[in-house]
Amino acid sequence: MTAGAVEYLAETYGGDVRSSVFLGGIITPTRRLALRWLRGQARRIADALDPYPYVRWAPPGALRRVPAADRDAPGALRGWQASTECQDVALRALAAGEPFAFLIHDATCWYRLTVHPLPGPVTP
Repeated sequence: MTAGAVEYLAETYGGDVRSSVFLGGIITPTRRLALRWLRGQARRIADALDPYPYVRWAPPGALRRVPAADRDAPGALRGWQASTECQDVALRALAAGEPFAFLIHDATCWYRLTVHPLPGPVTP
């Protein structure tokens, strides 16, 4: 790497009032790759929390619809993942050398997606 080269640390966490759990992380050479990975994680978490009623792994009748809630973490994760405007805001923050974080919670738990620039080593 040359002076000023930056890598990006993308991480996902989840938890509740009493605990925090590391769900995954990756170091990437570009901010776009870091955000691509986060979008995949957002979709993975949303699908695990709120699978569609016709997923192949669930036996018929195992899943049922529930009433909409005021705070919908899976919906917010899917919305962030699909929003080009949200991605542009994150890219601009990272390009300016700032970290990016997206935090969502519902009635029982929270999820946080983050990307931090990591300055690379300086070579002579």
